[in-house]
Amino acid sequence: MKIKKLQSLHNFTGTILIPAFETTAKSIVPIEYHGVTVYSQVFYGKKDTHYLVEKYDCTHVFIGLGKDLDYKALKTTFRRIASKQKEVFAKNVALVIPEKFTANQIEAAVSGLLLGTYDLGHYKKTEAHPFLDADFELNYISKTDIDEAANKGIKIANAQLETFALVDLPPNKITPKYLANWATETGKKYGFEVTVFGREQSEHIGLHSFLSVGKGSAQEPQFIIMEYKPAGAKKHIGLVGKGITFDTGGLNIKTAGMVQMKCDMAGGAAVLGTMQLIADLKLPIRVTAIVPACENSVDAQSFLPSDVIQSYAGHSIEIIDTDAEGRLILADGLSYLIKNYKPDTVVDLATLTGSVVGTLGYECAGLFTNNDDLSKKLQQAGDTIGERLWQLPLWDAYKPDIDSEIADVKNYSGKPVAGAISAAKFLEFFTDNHASWAHLDIAGVAFGDDEFAKTKHATAYGVHLITNFIENL
Repeated sequence: MKIKKLQSLHNFTGTILIPAFETTAKSIVPIEYHGVTVYSQVFYGKKDTHYLVEKYDCTHVFIGLGKDLDYKALKTTFRRIASKQKEVFAKNVALVIPEKFTANQIEAAVSGLLLGTYDLGHYKKTEAHPFLDADFELNYISKTDIDEAANKGIKIANAQLETFALVDLPPNKITPKYLANWATETGKKYGFEVTVFGREQSEHIGLHSFLSVGKGSAQEPQFIIMEYKPAGAKKHIGLVGKGITFDTGGLNIKTAGMVQMKCDMAGGAAVLGTMQLIADLKLPIRVTAIVPACENSVDAQSFLPSDVIQSYAGHSIEIIDTDAEGRLILADGLSYLIKNYKPDTVVDLATLTGSVVGTLGYECAGLFTNNDDLSKKLQQAGDTIGERLWQLPLWDAYKPDIDSEIADVKNYSGKPVAGAISAAKFLEFFTDNHASWAHLDIAGVAFGDDEFAKTKHATAYGVHLITNFIENL
């Protein structure tokens, strides 16, 4: 999608998108634009409503904004129009920018329109959305130039669309090798370096915890390292994303919900999408990101409950449950990142526990950190764009849950309570007491139900959140 400013609608034919703030159902003042009058009896700008009028060889789409605007709701409003009213879009589309719109609201609106092109039917023959035509230009009507805000919205949506696809495509497509190749090609396109360790090199380096999880799969594990190094960067952020491309549970095999386990790499996908976005935006912050990618499958080579395995950090781990595998690959990812790259701040993202869903539902992700300043900045970044976080405790009172008699630590408490917290305590054990580390458990928000598909699908949660956090450091 490209954007172009129109000086006027003179001789324009096509689709005109007209955002309208809410008045009242009894307002005597109609909404008017481009010679079209809409009375309050049929439309008055109520949130989640729209109204179509055909006139002057144009389809006028009046879009209800409601009274109060927030970033996420505005983005969803425009995504809904693009997704569910696809048939009304002509070759030429003009977006009217209200004078009241801030740069963030312009960004949200344009981003939402582009997100509305996403179609879950990757393997179905469907007509492509008109916005996806290589020559498509989104015209806009505004008293000021909005290019900077609109182009930022396009870049955000492009990264989120890529993340949608990585999570939603099936596991026979999205293998660890696919993720490694995606990172390599994206790095070449957007400007970050990529290094990938396969099984042999990971063994040589000592990534034993990571390799243990992938032992039962025919898919070769890929330890993906991405480095974005802008000139003059004064801060260095480290990211780690869980990249389990499919999770059977291992020998502690899942008995329900396995069909959705292609989403267990959503944390890794969020990190991949974030790397595309920060490089595309050319943020002046150094970022090093690691996605340990493997498949947790079952065969004669699978790691066993009661195994004791080693880790990159040199700590031994007792395996209580092979379905608590995400924390094992994150442990090596965190240890390797902190030891070799020494970032100022580290954030990991993972669809780690069902426990966090039981605690917080599907409204926000769990945040774990002992750094109050980091907690505030992450929550503020999330609140601004509608990707919420809520902090849960990391008290040492929970440390006995991961104590092992035979090894330095065990990977699962075995208790039916505080599962998200004990998982976070396990990860903390491998951070070498880093002073600025946060863990985001995104199990309840990375993959879910909404109006844009009939089945559960990706949300790209984390891509914009982490980028916004980094952007405002």
